[in-house]
Amino acid sequence: MEQTPGATYIESDNLSLVEFKKEGRVGIIELTNERKMNTYSHEFFIQMDKAIMTARFDNDISIILIKNRFTGAFSAGAEISYLQACSTTSKGNFCLHGNETLLKLEQTPKLVIVAIDGHAVGGGLEIALAADIRFMSRSSNPEKEHKIGLPEVNLGVLPGTGGTQRLCRLIGNSRAIDMMVTGKLLTPDEALDIGLVNYVYDSNDFATNLDKYVSKLASGPGLTIGLIKRAVVSGSQMSLHEGLTLERELQNRLFASEDGQEGIQSYIEKRKPNWKL
Repeated sequence: MEQTPGATYIESDNLSLVEFKKEGRVGIIELTNERKMNTYSHEFFIQMDKAIMTARFDNDISIILIKNRFTGAFSAGAEISYLQACSTTSKGNFCLHGNETLLKLEQTPKLVIVAIDGHAVGGGLEIALAADIRFMSRSSNPEKEHKIGLPEVNLGVLPGTGGTQRLCRLIGNSRAIDMMVTGKLLTPDEALDIGLVNYVYDSNDFATNLDKYVSKLASGPGLTIGLIKRAVVSGSQMSLHEGLTLERELQNRLFASEDGQEGIQSYIEKRKPNWKL
């Protein structure tokens, strides 16, 4: 597969499934397995894990963008032929590894944006659910609209990489259960209507609008954006009292930071802030 100049490829004995590169303050994790619609196996999560940690520990990166290289399929989820060949124990460890990898993504104190340019089915949606902001494109062919959902019930199993837990937290228990027990697949606009995705654009406008959004946030106060995420993700798992305590601690950290001081000073001086972090 042709490699993009300037990109970093996650080392592997097998096919490169995940590519990582940095553009300014944006760390881009790109899913590259067009042949298998970006389905994932144990090897995929090994590569994905490395990409996430590379982005996490790069202090110059404030935004992580996950996208599919080839239009049509963000990810079709777990590779069924791989699961069929696994022992029951290996299947369990595969799900555990997937959970651990996506928890790293969710807990990284940097904003994670997912660009779904195609179908996001099963585990593909589960990856997107671990992100903070979700963009989705409409198909250029209305008769073959992109679909998103968790249809694992049709295989006699449940969404096992965080789907049963994250979907209900995003859209509510009733809607989440309905989606999972029926295995229904939604169009981009249907997903937007229930809050499953944040933004939907036609395919010809998708990249432009995504770039505008990412670029604007990448030029903003990265530390502040990251701590807003941390306050929400960590605080939502706490009691209100504990969450408010976390909020105050993070706010005090920002008050003491260069950007916190610059933001207040620039407001007083009626000028555009010069963010440092």
